[in-house]
Amino acid sequence: MAGLFKEFKNFAIKGNMIDMAVGIIIGTAFNKVVSTLVKKVVMPPLSLMTEDVKLSNKKYILRQAAGEAEEIAIGYGELLEVLIDFFIIAFTIFVVIKFINRFKKKSEDPKNKEVETPKNIELLSNIEKLMEEQNAMLKGKK
Repeated sequence: MAGLFKEFKNFAIKGNMIDMAVGIIIGTAFNKVVSTLVKKVVMPPLSLMTEDVKLSNKKYILRQAAGEAEEIAIGYGELLEVLIDFFIIAFTIFVVIKFINRFKKKSEDPKNKEVETPKNIELLSNIEKLMEEQNAMLKGKK
């Protein structure tokens, strides 16, 4: 039990939990932005192109409402809206990750002077240079 507590403490202190919480909060806010984008920007032009048919109202009726029995229908229009939301979110995340990866590659290149190289990459680069010099010296003695 003490080992589990220690592992959890290390997990929380190292920032993984904080990073995860920040990601969830930003993801929730981003979801609202994308939902509004789809409902207020993407769907109106689609509605115009389909003669003012609202996609969310599209459904396949299995049983009509009759008397006390209520209508049973498959709401495929709402599914299409959610799929559009998903693809917009997925594409946006793809673009953001691609941008981050490009910046990360630049920062990890010790020869690139535009971006400050992280200390661990700089140290590894220096060790690599020293090893190359040492190997050259050893080859020269033989």
